Amino acid sequence: MALFTDGAISGIEDLTAQDSQLLNVASTEGIDVTQKLAAAQEEIGLEMHTLLTRLSGMDQQFWLAAQPDLESVVVTPALRLWHTFRALELVYSDAYNSQLNDRYAGKRDQFHKMAKWAYEKLVETGIGLAWLPVARAATPVVAAAPGSVPDGTYYVSMTWTNRNGEEGAAAIPAAITVAGSTFLVQPGEAPRNATGWNVYVGEDPGAMSLKSEAPMAPEESWQAGEWKTGGRAPGCGQSPSYMKPVPRVIQRG
Repeated sequence: MALFTDGAISGIEDLTAQDSQLLNVASTEGIDVTQKLAAAQEEIGLEMHTLLTRLSGMDQQFWLAAQPDLESVVVTPALRLWHTFRALELVYSDAYNSQLNDRYAGKRDQFHKMAKWAYEKLVETGIGLAWLPVARAATPVVAAAPGSVPDGTYYVSMTWTNRNGEEGAAAIPAAITVAGSTFLVQPGEAPRNATGWNVYVGEDPGAMSLKSEAPMAPEESWQAGEWKTGGRAPGCGQSPSYMKPVPRVIQRG
């Protein structure tokens, strides 16, 4: 699972899985679905900030502990659905305001109810939080270097790890074509809580596997050489360390 701040919570494919007519409507009405996804995430981020602030108020007796923030929030299924339905609601709200078409109004109201349902599921299950959140890695710097690996094109990704060995989400892979040489991989600046990094390599961006035997130090680079075949593929990011219940009523006082 990714963190809330790693990027888009859901994508166009998630929206079309819920509404097969989405792309036709967006094309007909001139609606930028990517902008609606971004707007929905910004709105949900504000609401999540309010919920987290409320949680901090409930936990005043633990004031010495770091309070959770958006960077600690893990994208759970309920949160992803909330974002998906909210984005669809925004698309059909825009379409209705443009054409005043009752069919669009019906879709808008339908997805409004579904977004509310997903929010209630989030409240029931709680907010997923990571004790030591590790941000998604940026694409690593990959350059040719003296040495020898089989000629061809390689795709390289990486993940940051924390002191508990948990991995953040994998970077968008870099590509390099080598002939009569090898290649060197360097990570970018380590984010908060990162103590090491792993490298993933493959001849296809959809078939990369772990090549580092153990997490390397943030200042270390990695050079391709002989590697074992196989190895696990990069994961989707951290799982929640715990689920934090969401109070339904704001305490007074």
